[in-house]
Amino acid sequence: MDCIISIELGTNAVRIFAFDMQGNVIGFAKGAYPTFHPVPDHSEQDPEQIFITMLYILKNLLSEKIHPQKHKVLCICFSAAMHSVLAIDRNGVPLGNAITWADNRGKKEAQALKNSPLGKKIYNATGTPIHPMSPLVKIAWIKNHDKERFKQTWKFLSIKSYIIQQLADVYVIDYSLASATGLLNIHKKNWEPDSLKYAGISSDKLPELVPVFHAENKLRKEYQTLLGLSARTKIIVGSSDGCLAMLGSGAWKKDKATITIEDSGAMRVIGKQVLQDKKQRFFNYILTDNYYVSGGPTNNGGVVFEWFAKQFGDFKNAFDIESSMEELIQEAAKVATGSDGLLFLPYLLGERAPIWNANARGVYFGLNINHERKHLIRATIEGILFEVYSISKTLEEHRTINSITVNGSFASIPFCTQLIADIFNKPVSISKNTNSVSLGAFLLSATEMNIYKDLDEAAQTVVLPDTYKPNKQNHSVYKKNFAIFENLITRLSDEFGAIANLQ
Repeated sequence: MDCIISIELGTNAVRIFAFDMQGNVIGFAKGAYPTFHPVPDHSEQDPEQIFITMLYILKNLLSEKIHPQKHKVLCICFSAAMHSVLAIDRNGVPLGNAITWADNRGKKEAQALKNSPLGKKIYNATGTPIHPMSPLVKIAWIKNHDKERFKQTWKFLSIKSYIIQQLADVYVIDYSLASATGLLNIHKKNWEPDSLKYAGISSDKLPELVPVFHAENKLRKEYQTLLGLSARTKIIVGSSDGCLAMLGSGAWKKDKATITIEDSGAMRVIGKQVLQDKKQRFFNYILTDNYYVSGGPTNNGGVVFEWFAKQFGDFKNAFDIESSMEELIQEAAKVATGSDGLLFLPYLLGERAPIWNANARGVYFGLNINHERKHLIRATIEGILFEVYSISKTLEEHRTINSITVNGSFASIPFCTQLIADIFNKPVSISKNTNSVSLGAFLLSATEMNIYKDLDEAAQTVVLPDTYKPNKQNHSVYKKNFAIFENLITRLSDEFGAIANLQ
């Protein structure tokens, strides 16, 4: 039996799925790797650790589930978290760790650029908001503050480009992932001269641009042998996790949106035009030549609830974070809507959309003597979802949204899904495959192999069987709480900057 493998290089874990040719999951494996925060505002990962983890998990999945069943792997399709930057030397050796999307070290560069005419021009050309998350800003920071590394750098890569280079000995990046760098002109589909000049680099410092369907590269012979794969196995470069999550979400119509919450989160819509926002609050990323994925990302998704569980959860078994989180959610479900007047601003990692404030900090507001741990749990979850709701409000200034699909391990928890329906006051559906990134990778691969004539046809196959209806009474409570949530963000803006300066 033929099969397709998808490899998702997520923020804190690699997720590998195997699909049969009808899109059914026939195998899954996951492996985690850490993010390092050596000083405030720095978020880094070891690229070698990511590669070794990915290789180990892939080999085990193939050895334990795919090869014993005589499945033939036709292709491997990649996706990855956006905005990573890895400097390598001429021999392909990393010059330090990769810098992740959550890194805020370039906030001074970002603020200065955003407030300039050049910043507006770059945003309009690239579709990427000016923020420390942007590889454009990260490279500029290295140029200004790590001159020796900048001087030694032969190329600046994304994590996905590095992994593919290790496997196939090529330096490539797809237009979709490149469109999240702040370096690609999304209208002309080439490296943007103004961005290159600002970063202090030429285009040869970046990988070769290729379409998301690019499948001309092959595994190195040593990995064909190690993994037991044929030389004919295609390596499809794929896309970003966000764009593939959109493809696999079932939200392909103009009045639909999708919410993804894993470690970080985002709300997205898809269309054939770029959404122009004078306040620079959205991203506009390329999926293919015909479609743009627009929306806003949040730094503070499931990673915030995981932080809460580590600090305040109960661990019956050492390191069993998932069981601890499940028990906390059960406890939160016993608390009234709105957490009895307790609010949480979830900005533990600064924030991107819609406030784009790298100095934003976490706040519990409204604590009184009657609040218990269970109130803090529910307020934490509601705060994460309020932040996504604030993204929705900015999107709805440009698009009508009548329904939502959710995906990702956090968003698709039934308790959280119902909260989304109540907060947003819209029907919410969950795909049969809650990991829409992997499903999107399958659909893209199947389209490249002519199983579907195009992505339109592929997207129509996504089934959305479960729908959650909003509770009007709960929404009324959330509407009042959210108004306070929004006011707090505005009122605390100066204090966010002041306390950040103390660090």
